[in-house]
Amino acid sequence: MSTQSNSDRPAKVTTQTLQEMKERGEKISMLTAYDYTMATIIDQAGIDVILVGDSASNVMAGYETTVPMTMDHMIYHASCVVRGAEKALVVADLPFMSYQVTTEEALRNAGRMMKEAGAHAVKLEGGKPVAKTVAKIVEAGIPVMGHLGLTPQSIYKFGTYKVRAKEEEEAHQLIKDAQKLEEAGCFALVLEKIPAKLAKEVNQELSIPTIGIGAGSHCDGQVLVTHDMLGLNKEFKPRFLRRYADMYTDMTESVQQYIADIKSGDFPNENEQYS
Repeated sequence: MSTQSNSDRPAKVTTQTLQEMKERGEKISMLTAYDYTMATIIDQAGIDVILVGDSASNVMAGYETTVPMTMDHMIYHASCVVRGAEKALVVADLPFMSYQVTTEEALRNAGRMMKEAGAHAVKLEGGKPVAKTVAKIVEAGIPVMGHLGLTPQSIYKFGTYKVRAKEEEEAHQLIKDAQKLEEAGCFALVLEKIPAKLAKEVNQELSIPTIGIGAGSHCDGQVLVTHDMLGLNKEFKPRFLRRYADMYTDMTESVQQYIADIKSGDFPNENEQYS
């Protein structure tokens, strides 16, 4: 029997919470997690939303793109995160080719993410072409977060990770896509690597929250990959990334000290062994 009363537990963040935050002008914080330990840390730190991103393909598996991730991969990572998150809203990416083939397959996979992983919502990439799919998933009672701008699952189509929608035609299309996603029932929208001026315009057009990554300060919230933000990834240095720690160096030095202590016979000492 649990000894923790309901009043002691942190208030759970829901999709409605995010909408209320937007309406009162409170910014939304969002970070990625792919495992129980990281999810527990950032949840207890007070993060609003945890994204189980298909960026696990890069961060956890070492792939060059997000394309190799499967539903089984994502369900595994999401289930680990859900067990570590008491307060945060957990949103899980639907991976490449899990929702693009048919609406029925997309709905089935979104359902798997909710039933098997326990995720609170799913995220998928794209605009008008996926709007009907979004509507079908939402109709089934599954919250959907959209994603426009730089969409990593389409990297082979774009051929570059450069800023998207700098030209007027693409910018106009992005605004229309954002409106379509809102009409389809998305509860929030990620805007990745687009001009800040365009992100501001999109945010003004929509009543749902926008979450930026490389999209400037006018979005309702911000998201970063936790491993990047903590400095665990030394090579990735985009303009939009602010590093809050240098854990790559800290961990390297700690491991080196551990090795040295073993080699010298200092570890374990008398206080670190049993009599």
